Amino acid sequence: MWAMGEKGAHPEGDHENVTFLGKSSDFKGTIRFNGTIRVDGRLEGEIHTSGVLIVGEHAVIKGIVSAGTVMTSGKINGTVTAVEQIQILKPGIVIGDIRTPSISIETGSHFHGMCDMGAHKWVDDQPTSNKPIDDLAPHRVKIRAADL
Repeated sequence: MWAMGEKGAHPEGDHENVTFLGKSSDFKGTIRFNGTIRVDGRLEGEIHTSGVLIVGEHAVIKGIVSAGTVMTSGKINGTVTAVEQIQILKPGIVIGDIRTPSISIETGSHFHGMCDMGAHKWVDDQPTSNKPIDDLAPHRVKIRAADL
């Protein structure tokens, strides 16, 4: 009877998968899943999710991270890729290269590495003019003889 009440209280598909790796967890290997995961322990290897990865203040991740969104206030050492955004929150530390279309780095957090936000796409999308620039006169600064 209790199980039926619980089942009826949450319509199917209304809840999201949430996974926790607690403070005392120490995981080595590859994790792949959909949904949200919060890491408060240590992880060495790879972690992949299409959802949100939350890295707690005491967490340490060494390896490859890929997610829809990454929010970290812990330590990440490795390559981080986020389809939507990366948020480095105080006192978070990210050491390694990151790739994301949107990033925010809160005061008091640290980032050391390369960041690729896809600028090459914007440059490639710009219309190119086929008109050669032969006359630079309109672009020159005019200097008056009195100023010399």
